[in-house]
Amino acid sequence: MPRIITPSTPEHEINERNARMFGSPKERLDFYRREIQYETSILANRTDAYLTAQSFLVIAFVSCMGNLNPGWGPSFTLMVAPFLALLGVLSSLNAWPGIHAAFKIIEHWQLKQSHLLRSEPMMGLAYDESPLFSEAETSRVGHRKSLLFSLRTPWIFLVFWIVLGSYSVYIQMA
Repeated sequence: MPRIITPSTPEHEINERNARMFGSPKERLDFYRREIQYETSILANRTDAYLTAQSFLVIAFVSCMGNLNPGWGPSFTLMVAPFLALLGVLSSLNAWPGIHAAFKIIEHWQLKQSHLLRSEPMMGLAYDESPLFSEAETSRVGHRKSLLFSLRTPWIFLVFWIVLGSYSVYIQMA
């Protein structure tokens, strides 16, 4: 029968309920690590799909700008190149929310993992003595640095497409 935990509930009952509800600290750590790994693979897949799309857009843009047809080449380049740049801007803006959401979820699980390792002294000691793990893995700065490429890529391409689109219009009008 479920019980409501109140301030007068004995500590051993609360610990017992938590143990039944969450399992051992090792099970929680394993769960957090699986979630981090799952979300990291989602982030990697989103970044990979985004970069693939951007590479095809860059190829199309360069091919468009290289159009030397004397009859319709300049008008084609004036119309299609800015359109491709706009498509690149829109895809960058659409990629950002998904990439950022995956990052925030990874950050959440990393934080939970860090709290677990700090709140369970024995778990933290075993964790720190293991040669496979280090404090850099669980620090906020450490995992943020490893995810910066995925976070920065949409913004870098956004600026890239704005500059290229503006330049393509400028050179056609000048």
